Amino acid sequence: MDVRTVLGRFPAGGPRGSWPAEELAHAAREEGQQAEVVMDIATDMFLVIVRGAGTAAAAPA
Repeated sequence: MDVRTVLGRFPAGGPRGSWPAEELAHAAREEGQQAEVVMDIATDMFLVIVRGAGTAAAAPA
């Protein structure tokens, strides 16, 4: 089972595009998490996720 924790959600139509998502993912990687940005086509959102079990849940953005 592929467990994912969503650290943040950002609208794809935002004025800065994926930049806020990339910035959050970068900050999470600096803290040792293996964060990545993915596109959720169904909701038209960029998601910052961490894959794998045992990840800490964060409040949605």
